[in-house]
Amino acid sequence: MAEAPASKVPEVTLVFWIIKIAATTLGETGGDTVTMTLNWGYLAGTALFLSLLVVFVVWQIAAKTFHPFLYWATIVASTTAGTTMADFADRSLGIGYAGGSLVLFVCLMATLGAWYRSQGSISVATVNTPGVEIFYWIAITFSQTLGTALGDWAADSGLGYGGGALVFAAALALVAAAYFRTGASRVFLFWAAFILTRPLGATAGDFLDKPVSDGGLALSRPIASAVIAVFIVACILVLPQRAGRHPGQTAAP
Repeated sequence: MAEAPASKVPEVTLVFWIIKIAATTLGETGGDTVTMTLNWGYLAGTALFLSLLVVFVVWQIAAKTFHPFLYWATIVASTTAGTTMADFADRSLGIGYAGGSLVLFVCLMATLGAWYRSQGSISVATVNTPGVEIFYWIAITFSQTLGTALGDWAADSGLGYGGGALVFAAALALVAAAYFRTGASRVFLFWAAFILTRPLGATAGDFLDKPVSDGGLALSRPIASAVIAVFIVACILVLPQRAGRHPGQTAAP
């Protein structure tokens, strides 16, 4: 019997979530560095990061096996693109945080629905062919963008950046509790956690770099981004990662 294609996404472990949250925080500070600190604006920033994302996705799809640095570089590209796209939709287009969140939620659900109709599953365990990888990275990008809009919406609603981070951390804790204590769908819980880590990272990133008058710490965006990037690289080098089985995947007979 022919061997199934190898998965090119990492096994979902605690290490995965640590790096994912750091990557989403980097996406926020990195995106704000280009659009605000360097004053490129949201449209130019979105064009830059979307171009980088396309390059990394094509490279990721062309790869034959799982490469941690390539995978996480693509995730960082998707989260920085998500930051600038959400800011462009919410602010430049004038549809607001609620409108932006609703539009992005519909786009994400449509992508996951099309993926399910095409493949019969939206489990990351199936991400081992070019067609599925395209669905995966589109869903990833929409989830990152949605998470940014949700994080900004929560912070702007009166919670502030610190309060928003606490709310999303509590929601993630509930997802973790459901994973360990219930029989809820592992595929559903994965996507719920994946979406929630983005607003957690967004609010954490905003807390680091936004002005004190807005509830942030007013840290340098470029320096904060560099420190987070070094942390991610250190995690990839020190903490083991491998392609493997994922939530929702059945064991081989």
